[in-house]
Amino acid sequence: MKSGLTLGIETSCDETAAAVIKTGTTILSNVVLSQIDIHQKYGGVVPEIASRHHIEAIFPVINEALEKAGVDLGDLEVIAVTYGPGLVGSLLVGVAAAKALAFALKKPLVGVNHIEGHIYANFLDQKVLDPPFVCLTVSGGHTDLLLISKLGEYKILGRTRDDAAGEAFDKIGRVLGLPYPGGPQIEKLALKGEQQAIHFPRALQEEGNFDFSFSGLKTAALNYLNQAKQKGEQVNLPNFAASFQWAIIDILTEKLMAAAEKHKVEQILLSGGVAANSFFRRHVRDRAARRGLKLFYPPAHLCTDNAAMIGSAGYFRYLAGKRSDYSLNAVANLRLGED
Repeated sequence: MKSGLTLGIETSCDETAAAVIKTGTTILSNVVLSQIDIHQKYGGVVPEIASRHHIEAIFPVINEALEKAGVDLGDLEVIAVTYGPGLVGSLLVGVAAAKALAFALKKPLVGVNHIEGHIYANFLDQKVLDPPFVCLTVSGGHTDLLLISKLGEYKILGRTRDDAAGEAFDKIGRVLGLPYPGGPQIEKLALKGEQQAIHFPRALQEEGNFDFSFSGLKTAALNYLNQAKQKGEQVNLPNFAASFQWAIIDILTEKLMAAAEKHKVEQILLSGGVAANSFFRRHVRDRAARRGLKLFYPPAHLCTDNAAMIGSAGYFRYLAGKRSDYSLNAVANLRLGED
């Protein structure tokens, strides 16, 4: 008898996470053990330290997820795990644990692309969405604009040519001396600032170009801070944060709207850690409403890395007949569709 229960495992960066999902849409448990406190003193994630802590935490986190869901290992139907992209050492811990469980329990193993997981966070809370959509996935490591005509099939419309949007937030946050991760800290500062106070550049604005670039913005922001320091001028940090945040959100939203118009879709999705930014959500929601578009995004706690999204994506891949064998390995630079 099929239970519809999927164990999702996520260890792509600095969160050790496990979740139990029913039929791809209902969260029975979602446990995330963050390493933020460990990495804060370094100003970012140290890969060797992250993988070491994953090794210590992986099975206690899995056991906690099972206990909170009220299920036993034998009740599971599928084991789903992130196998890329991400930090290779971190990924290997999750992949090894998933393969061991699948082998011991004789359960199907499904490898999941981390970016696809973020997309499927929109399917949780018992939602099933019907394509086509244009989806913008924005996180610390990824900025991808996708056309999804059919579930599991992705056309890359554009992606970042250098820094991801979340990475730009974190780098400038570090320069400002804000705690890691910098994105949420900049968002808090920006609440008290004026977004038009400083003009920062937007790259690749020509019509029909859906790629992103944030290295020039980052350089402009650093130059602004350095010039103020050389002149002995005090920087208004809330205005700086609001203007920097607006430069990112403005270009993200413009390209999302242009892609929806070009491909004649009526539904758009947001996913990834930056989609938890409340100003970003509100701005996209307002723009979508003016254009008559339906907008979907996950609850804020499901935008950041978690295993519930991996369990959801894994279950739908399983229904589509996708399976992984025991040769599944970590792929640090995995791209969508490379399965």
